[in-house]
Amino acid sequence: MALLLQPTAGKPAKETDMDIVDILIHVHPELSVEQRAKIEHEVGMNKGVMSVHFSAVHPHELTVAYDPQAIASKRILELVRVSDEAATMVGL
Repeated sequence: MALLLQPTAGKPAKETDMDIVDILIHVHPELSVEQRAKIEHEVGMNKGVMSVHFSAVHPHELTVAYDPQAIASKRILELVRVSDEAATMVGL
């Protein structure tokens, strides 16, 4: 995906390539709403994470869209495992 960045301070706009990858992480289905919100917040605060949300239909499924050049999937899983040690990455 190519993004066109806006010009800044008299400099011309430049185009850059950015890959966006989706991963699916399974967590314990009985995590509380508060625990799931904390996971979304903690993961979403990281550079390179574009989107993070739990499924409304399957509350044990967390989908994360991210730039793999900015953050590794292993790091995302580590962040989730702070709240659920048994979390597993499925991929998409």
